[in-house]
Amino acid sequence: MFHDYVIKMRLAYCVLLAFSVGSAVADQRCDVSQFPLSTPTDRFQDNGDGTVTDTASGLMWMRCSVGQSWQHGDCVGDLTSVDWRSAQAVAETINGDGSFFFSDWRIPKLPDLAMIIERQCQDPRINLTVFPETPAAAFWTSTGRPGDESEDSVYALSFGPEGVQRMQKDQLNYVRLVRTAQ
Repeated sequence: MFHDYVIKMRLAYCVLLAFSVGSAVADQRCDVSQFPLSTPTDRFQDNGDGTVTDTASGLMWMRCSVGQSWQHGDCVGDLTSVDWRSAQAVAETINGDGSFFFSDWRIPKLPDLAMIIERQCQDPRINLTVFPETPAAAFWTSTGRPGDESEDSVYALSFGPEGVQRMQKDQLNYVRLVRTAQ
């Protein structure tokens, strides 16, 4: 009887552990046997300040997700998941205080965020050299569904297997800010 209890407790612990590390980035797998990386590191110009410029698109990206900070070549701290309106407020705050050198940071459009998907990798589907510590999870976009008058939902893009998802604005997702480089 006690033995069965121990087994159940171990199983419960394993399930909890799996959920707690479900978005970990340590398990990323990339397959370049047939095709090269779609977002090779040399496509991104490191600006030396926690941002990179995508030379293919002309977009400048924050290397870390909102909640993290760029320190010693890595993203540290805990990611912050927020609802869509709070994501907009974060961009406004960063633009207002000048903490990232520019005043035109924004939530990316769906096509912008899709440009940094790494098609040859899984869990997460992103170049972790360029965007370290990115989870295989959903990130907000500013793109709504065409013809949707409700304005209660927008698209999010997951760097996990889910891909593009239509989400209610009160749901919680991660944020990566972008701007057009000049």
